[in-house]
Amino acid sequence: MPAKRAFVYILRCADRTFYIGTARDVKARQAAHNAGRGAKYTRPRRPVRVVWAEGPMSLTRALRREYQLKQLTRPQKQALIRGKLTVKPPR
Repeated sequence: MPAKRAFVYILRCADRTFYIGTARDVKARQAAHNAGRGAKYTRPRRPVRVVWAEGPMSLTRALRREYQLKQLTRPQKQALIRGKLTVKPPR
């Protein structure tokens, strides 16, 4: 059985904050966030839009990458989105 494929994505919320998540279908996940069926964090911060995505990769690698990106500071996340920062993925 092949490994499940997943993407890591960063959303920019209406209040200019970032939300980082993992999904198998990023467009469908964005639609879920905007419909109020996404994460509790994004519900009062709609609309959201995808500003960065990476993948596909295995679900395990995507979850590790999500954790790694959540550790970045806001300026580092902004630089990553602009393509000015490269963060080596975890093993």
